[in-house]
Amino acid sequence: MKKNKTTHLMAGVLIFIFVSIFLVLTGRFMYIQATGEINGISLEEWADKKRTSAYTLDSERGKILDSNGMPLAYDRPTFKIKAIVDESHSKNLEEPQHVKNPEETADLLAPLLDMKKQEILDRINYGIDNDKFQVEFGANGKELSQELKEKIENLNLPGIEFTKQSIRYYPNGMFASHIIGFAQKKEGVITGIAGMEREMNDILSGKNGHISYQRDKFGVKLLNPSEVIKQPQNGDNVYLTINQKIQTLLEDTLTQVNKEYSPKRITAIVMNPETGQIVAMGNRPSYNPNNPSNVENWYNDAVSTPFEPGSTMKMFTWAAAIDSDNYNGNASFSSGSYRAQPNIKKVVDHNRKGWGTISYDEGFRRSSNVAAAKLLWEVMGPDVYLDYFKSFDFDQETGIDLPNEVSGKLVYNYPIEKITTSFGQGTTVTPIQQMKAATAIANDGKMVKPYVIKKIEDSNTGDILKEKTSEVVGEPISKETAKQVRDLLGTVVNSEGGTGYNYKLDDYTVAGKTGTAEIPNPEGRGYLSGNGQYIYSFLGMAPKDDPKLMMYVSVKQPKLDNEAGSVPVSFIFKNVMKNGLHYLNIEPDKDYKDSATTVKIPQLVGQDSKKLKDLLSKLGLTHTIIIGDGNKIVDASVENGEEVLSNSHILLITNKPTMPDITGWSMREAYKLADLLGLKIETVGNGYVVKQSIKKGIVVKKNDNLRVELKIPEIKKNVKEAKKESIKEEQKEETENGASQE
Repeated sequence: MKKNKTTHLMAGVLIFIFVSIFLVLTGRFMYIQATGEINGISLEEWADKKRTSAYTLDSERGKILDSNGMPLAYDRPTFKIKAIVDESHSKNLEEPQHVKNPEETADLLAPLLDMKKQEILDRINYGIDNDKFQVEFGANGKELSQELKEKIENLNLPGIEFTKQSIRYYPNGMFASHIIGFAQKKEGVITGIAGMEREMNDILSGKNGHISYQRDKFGVKLLNPSEVIKQPQNGDNVYLTINQKIQTLLEDTLTQVNKEYSPKRITAIVMNPETGQIVAMGNRPSYNPNNPSNVENWYNDAVSTPFEPGSTMKMFTWAAAIDSDNYNGNASFSSGSYRAQPNIKKVVDHNRKGWGTISYDEGFRRSSNVAAAKLLWEVMGPDVYLDYFKSFDFDQETGIDLPNEVSGKLVYNYPIEKITTSFGQGTTVTPIQQMKAATAIANDGKMVKPYVIKKIEDSNTGDILKEKTSEVVGEPISKETAKQVRDLLGTVVNSEGGTGYNYKLDDYTVAGKTGTAEIPNPEGRGYLSGNGQYIYSFLGMAPKDDPKLMMYVSVKQPKLDNEAGSVPVSFIFKNVMKNGLHYLNIEPDKDYKDSATTVKIPQLVGQDSKKLKDLLSKLGLTHTIIIGDGNKIVDASVENGEEVLSNSHILLITNKPTMPDITGWSMREAYKLADLLGLKIETVGNGYVVKQSIKKGIVVKKNDNLRVELKIPEIKKNVKEAKKESIKEEQKEETENGASQE
């Protein structure tokens, strides 16, 4: 009986427990059925997430382009390689989708990824041994070009896949780097770090989109997938006033002079003085934005580094005296030295002894410090000069649309400070301040604001969102004064005794002013002295009577070999100015003719290729290149009726184009060929082509990828010729402001 009672009791307890559990579970199920939630999580939403695939649709950052639409910065597609090592990825498939033969895969990939075979094999085996789904190949497996990706794909290696990645790419390398700046990936998004990339980051940046859809457990999209797509919004394009061709000319000459003379700094600006558009701007040291490492100078010296400019400031001193009706160019003064007051330090000319009694016009031509000092102190007075100094906006920033602009500092308290300001000593200014002020001289008295952003364009529609125009910001001098100052500047370059003899051009009349600025001694009072211990500069414009280009060049502390400091400066100025004016089709204002004559282009497209080449040869066009083996011309680098020089390179595209040997071609010619053939070109370096990815004779088609490597040629011969040319004028401006005070 006792046993039965215990059994019944235990049975009752168990029944109670089971009933309780049943009630709890039933209640829970009923609650879940009613609410559709577990622990606050919606089962419907959870199920949607489990069977929904979602992907980000990357937006494209806007391009930075030159004034003619040549790309200077854009998002370039690259690829990351990965190896699928999980065998389950090939389950129920006829062809293997994982790495089936690690040995063979490593052997074939090694030379293409520039890795050792064993290193690749170790990575693959590590993934297999540790049940990894995939493995990657470090830095060597990232940022692969389209061309390399296609080579690897052609190997048909099972399990080798690619992920597309975009990087910011600068096709010209070290090119206007302090203007363009650079952008890099930051938290997975390409973001502007420096220059225009940073300044215009909000404009250039796009907004990513996304796509989502429902799928089954095998990843296959359902028939009714509830697909949601939000399209990405690409960034807007920014057009600069920079001209890619003229900037390339500038970069090449800066590199050449930098290599030959090893100066501490070089700065150059090319401007359209009528509009204020910056056509080219460069500095040395500079950097390659594709790989901005070990950068020596982040600052754009053209706008961020004020210094004592030297005698280029004299053009504004003479302009002030002329415009204030205080100037008589034929009036004479005693050159050599000048003491304004007994207690003021003496000012001396750069040759110390002077040239005797000369006129103020000749004093300007010879860059006399004494003439500048007497004009300020005796002829017009310090207060009048100060008014004009401020009218030229030397007391403020120019407002150029570049980051980190800094204004110079006016040092104008004591008599000697006022006097030395007249010839560019003591007071500091920036190169861009001088260029802005000089637009008044070049532009008949109207001073314009410099700018580098031409327009902003919607990258999808091509609509212009914003466009800049020329802005006159002052008229510090009259039209008559501007012409008189240009005439004086012309004598500096073209008349006997002028300090700018080395800056003459054969076919354009140059007006300009030399400068040799002293450098404050960083170790104490006074200035540095000795050959090469100056900032040599030139501010010039051409053609003189109607300037279309104006250029400033400064070279700081070049290593000279018993030669004038004007040699490296004039080499830059003459190369860029002459070629830039010709490229812009500016009519020469001198009767100079070289061996090249002008030829009018006949009808080219549709003509027989062989007969046409003979015809062009008879016309004097000896540099004609026929692209391909076809019998008809379908495109050309020049147009019907266009007038070109007889030594111009003419490209004729046939109906069966093949790749020519472009070794020795300039970057401009390589881009022109790519444009005519519809090729996607990628350039590395600057100068002239030394290597091309598509070999000579290969049939080319639209959208083929062409990669070219360029290098700067040795130019010692050119520089030596420039040195010989300067012998006549050697030491003429060597210490133009040197020892200007005793």
